[in-house]
Amino acid sequence: MTDDILKTARAAAEEAPPVGDPRYARYTAALADGLAEAADRLRAAADADAAAARERGMPGSQAELLRFPEAETARLTDLAAQIRTMLPEVSRAGEPVPLAGWGTLRTVPKPLGVVLMVHEARPWLTFEAALLPVSVGNAVVVHGGTENRSANAVLAEVAEAALRAADLPTGLVTVAEAADRRLLRALLARRDAVDAVLPRESRALIDYCRNTSTAPVIASGRGFNHLYVHRTADLVTAAGIALDSKVPNPVMCNSLQTVLVDRAVAPAFTAALLAAAAHCGPVTLRLDPELGEIPRTSGDLRIELLESHDLGREFLNAAFGVLVVDDADAAITHIRTYGSAHTEGVLTEDPTTAEEFTRRVDAATIVVNGSLRLHDGPTLGMGPELTLSSGRMHSRGPVTIAALLTHSWVVQGTGTTRVVTDSLR
Repeated sequence: MTDDILKTARAAAEEAPPVGDPRYARYTAALADGLAEAADRLRAAADADAAAARERGMPGSQAELLRFPEAETARLTDLAAQIRTMLPEVSRAGEPVPLAGWGTLRTVPKPLGVVLMVHEARPWLTFEAALLPVSVGNAVVVHGGTENRSANAVLAEVAEAALRAADLPTGLVTVAEAADRRLLRALLARRDAVDAVLPRESRALIDYCRNTSTAPVIASGRGFNHLYVHRTADLVTAAGIALDSKVPNPVMCNSLQTVLVDRAVAPAFTAALLAAAAHCGPVTLRLDPELGEIPRTSGDLRIELLESHDLGREFLNAAFGVLVVDDADAAITHIRTYGSAHTEGVLTEDPTTAEEFTRRVDAATIVVNGSLRLHDGPTLGMGPELTLSSGRMHSRGPVTIAALLTHSWVVQGTGTTRVVTDSLR
């Protein structure tokens, strides 16, 4: 099965037209139209997947992830339109650069090749996988979870119909069916046939792919993210930014895990945070014992002690810690020790401190005086993204369609030999 899947994908990638061909824009439009037409059937299939998962004992909150909400159709249709608008820019070849009087040098965009997209539950990720990589000429193999098999089957039909309508090879999208991880292990072992792996959703799955794959992995690492509150920061604003960095979407990889606050302003910041947290919905604050007597839990606000095992911990709920530090040096040292190079932030009115923080902290994105959740492709004006990458090679930060391309250097000579170029140096 593995050989058949990868041979089909590779053949389609080689048969596909060059990046920028108008058929890709037609494909994105056909894919969106197909989704709209199949929306009722897709929701029914996703509901059936969720019901079957609950019968097998899956917790209700997890089973809900298998559904395909009606709002997703509109969101994904808009996503396809955004991609279509971006294609001319990302598909454009570079301008020729003169080479010492003997020729020119330019870049021509090329697809990565065969991309393996791995996810577990959310069916809309299959649509995104069929949309973003393929729009710039990649072949994609989608390995979804066994629980959303029915929804994935509908989406596979939608993608195949869109490829046919655009006169593109149907092998550019393969939705693999698998009952366990044996197929995934086999795919991850095929560096000769898979050019890039993009895992989504759970940290366990992402770590499994990182540790198992022989092909390059473009993925988000664990989000051990910090927000450093410098003594010059506006503390009321800082409290609001801290809560916005976590509470609205606490499980995202760009969400806050620990606030590091200068000792000089720690009591005042904590007071501002407690006041703001009392009105933001359910949230748990884990406070440094150094802050003294812990306030009593009330309403939706839960107060606990921050313990040593909480440092470097990813809270997958509406919870974060508050740790007192001496100064910026101590904050940076802590981040270097416990951070995951994903998203880090600093709140300060001192430009020197902001500059020092951005120079010394290593992360895919560093936010100055803003919410950590600003680390997001659309929010940053970079367009739709497949994931946020915390790696250092190829792509870092939002993985947009531009990150799903590589390039060739095109050297234009005039019958030029190396002897001639050496003589011109």
